[in-house]
Amino acid sequence: MAMPLRQSIKVATYLAEQKLRKRDKFPLIVELEPLFACNLKCEGCGKIQHPAGVLKQRMPVAQAVGAVLESGAPMVSIAGGEPLMHPQIDEIVRQLVAKRKYVFLCTNAMLLRKKMDKFKPSPYFAFAVHIDGLRERHDESVAKEGVFDEAVEAIKEAKRRGFRVTTNSTFFNTDTPQTIIEVLNFLNDDLKVDEMMISPAYAYEKAPDQEHFLGVEQTRELFKKAFAGGNRRRWRLNHSPLFLDFLEGKVDFPCTAWAIPNYSLFGWQRPCYLMSDGYVPTYRELIEETDWDKYGRGKDPRCANCMAHCGYEPTAVLATMGSLKESLRAMRETVNGNRE
Repeated sequence: MAMPLRQSIKVATYLAEQKLRKRDKFPLIVELEPLFACNLKCEGCGKIQHPAGVLKQRMPVAQAVGAVLESGAPMVSIAGGEPLMHPQIDEIVRQLVAKRKYVFLCTNAMLLRKKMDKFKPSPYFAFAVHIDGLRERHDESVAKEGVFDEAVEAIKEAKRRGFRVTTNSTFFNTDTPQTIIEVLNFLNDDLKVDEMMISPAYAYEKAPDQEHFLGVEQTRELFKKAFAGGNRRRWRLNHSPLFLDFLEGKVDFPCTAWAIPNYSLFGWQRPCYLMSDGYVPTYRELIEETDWDKYGRGKDPRCANCMAHCGYEPTAVLATMGSLKESLRAMRETVNGNRE
C-alpha cells in the first residue's frame, strides 16, 4: 500500500479513536458529488442520465464542506460528474484542506490543464485521474478519442508542478490479465503516478452498458492472474493488503458500505452510490435509519456480483486494524512503498 506515511498514521489514529468510543459504524472516506454533469458519456457510468434540470445544479460550497465536517471522516473523494466543471471546486478543496481533510479530486482530466492554476500542491490534496486502459481501450471506454492522450499530458504537468497524482482504473469483463498489467505498468513505471486504485466493474443501475460487468469468480480469476509474478508487490497500489487478497479470492468479507457514504445534490444516499434506496438529509439519519444488515452478497440480489472498493475496502481496513499480524503487514508495505 503506497499511502503516504502521514496519511496512514492519521487514518490509524482515527480508527483507534472510533474503537475507544465504541462506535460500530463510522465513515472512513466520504464520496462527495457536488454535481452530476460531465463532459464525457462513459458507458459504465449513469450519472448523466439524470434530468437536464438536475444536471444544471451545482452544490454550494458551504453545503459540500458542511456535509464532510458533519460526518467526521478524515478523507474525501470528490467526484460527480466531472468536479472540475463546478465553478467553485477550488474553494471546496481549499476549505477541506484547511480542515486537514485528505482530499482526492476525481477527474477525467479533460479540463485539468486549464484548471490547474486554481489549486495548490499540498500533502492533503491529490488529483485522482480516471484511466481505464491504454490509449485505444481507454478512449473506447469513455466514448471519445483523444481523452487518454490529454489525461497523460495533464498527469505529467501536474507532477511537474508538484501535485500528488493518483489514478483510478475500472476493469470490465472485456479485460484480460494482460490489459490490466499493461496499463498498471504504464502508470507505475512510465508515468510514475503516486498511487493507483483499481476496481472491478460493478453493476451500476443507471449505466447504459449493462453487459460488461464482472461476476465474482471472473473478478477473482482476473486479478489473481494479473497480480502474479510479483506485480502486486511492485505496483504502488492504494489498497490495503487484505483488500487485494479479497480481489484474488484469498479471503472473503461482508460489505461495510456505511464506511464510505455518498453525499450528493440529493443528500446522503442509501446504502451506497451504486444503489439508490432513498436519500436522507443528515449523516446521522443515514447511519441510524438504514437497515444495513439487509445489504451485501447473499442478502440483496443487486449485490450478488459486487466486489467494489466502496463496500469491501473498509471491511479489509477494519480487519487489518483488528489483527496485529495484518497491521504489521500493512505497515511494512506502507514503509516499503514510501521508500521507493
